[in-house]
Amino acid sequence: MEFHCFLHPNRNVVALKYLSWAFVAMFVTAVVVLSWQYLQAKAPHAISAVHYKTVGQLPLPPGFKREPVAKGSFGEWLRTIPLKADNTVYLYNGEKKRNQTAQYAVLDISVGKKDLQQCADAVIRLYAEYLYASRQYAKIAFHATDGTLMDYSSWMKGYRFPVKKGRLQKQLIAKPGQGDACFAEFLQTVFSYAGTLSLSKELNNVNSPAAINIGDVFIRGGSPGHAVIVMDIGVNHAGQKTFLLAQSYMPAQDIHILQNPASNENPWYQYNGGKLLNTPEWIFDWNQLMRF
Repeated sequence: MEFHCFLHPNRNVVALKYLSWAFVAMFVTAVVVLSWQYLQAKAPHAISAVHYKTVGQLPLPPGFKREPVAKGSFGEWLRTIPLKADNTVYLYNGEKKRNQTAQYAVLDISVGKKDLQQCADAVIRLYAEYLYASRQYAKIAFHATDGTLMDYSSWMKGYRFPVKKGRLQKQLIAKPGQGDACFAEFLQTVFSYAGTLSLSKELNNVNSPAAINIGDVFIRGGSPGHAVIVMDIGVNHAGQKTFLLAQSYMPAQDIHILQNPASNENPWYQYNGGKLLNTPEWIFDWNQLMRF
């Protein structure tokens, strides 16, 4: 026996309405997805077609302009640091960092071939490089975790800091030297024996978030600990400040400008009146803001 199935007229109307709404929903979804992809492609924080060459070229949020800095200052120097065209963060061993969502831009500064230039080391590296570039050699000095002062002036004279009986000992055991290779060797030693704990003891507290400045450091000393550095600052007509942060992390990796987890539009941070500062891989207290 042959059977034919016919839909009731009212059911046909319902089916057509359902198909119409389904088509509309699919269309709207497609438009939303394509629009989001377009905006992501255009947004500067994405893998952008626009390449900014230095930190000082990174665009500020609307209504802000860069805060003036003194000529020859650490802040002026930080703004001149070049950025890589490749926005990928690599580890010291050449492998890609597993988390590639934390960075907005990558500084064009070597990470080295050893697992040394981590969080506090990146802060030390930037400050030391500034002092070296400005020939302020006598100021290039950092304490080891055991309290030993490792100074570049002594290093150039041939002093080294070997470990004996569990502590660093300052001994004249090398020939005098100077230049880039000598400086790089000194930094390797500093990275080996300094850290967030020792660096936090060298820095001074910044009493108010409103007083934040380029070159300031958010730091939590200890193990575990972490440190990020303020790379640039903008200010609006109301006096509100906005700032960029940079970090290295563990294992040693390229120093990179951080994304702001609270904003999908730009990497700039602002003080919101709270006690905590959320960064992609660490949460700081605002009272952990310090300065060289």
